[in-house]
Amino acid sequence: MSKRIDPTWIVVDSIENGAHDRCVDLFLRPDGTYGFEEFRRDVEDGGAWTPVQYYSHAAWPSKAAASRAAVQAVAWLAAAPRR
Repeated sequence: MSKRIDPTWIVVDSIENGAHDRCVDLFLRPDGTYGFEEFRRDVEDGGAWTPVQYYSHAAWPSKAAASRAAVQAVAWLAAAPRR
């Protein structure tokens, strides 16, 4: 788990790109706010997810609001396959 994702935060959605080398985690904090962070996964890193941005500090009042903000901030996210 990334050091930018506090262990008290609950990941409510994790969306990967089609190549499975980028993901965005949406999470819920104990105070009821939501946030997100973008990660990459490279062979050189042993397949570990590594944060690539500093989005996790921002807070939104709902999962939907955090999701909209993530789509605006992360270029590949709008085209990502959905489960």
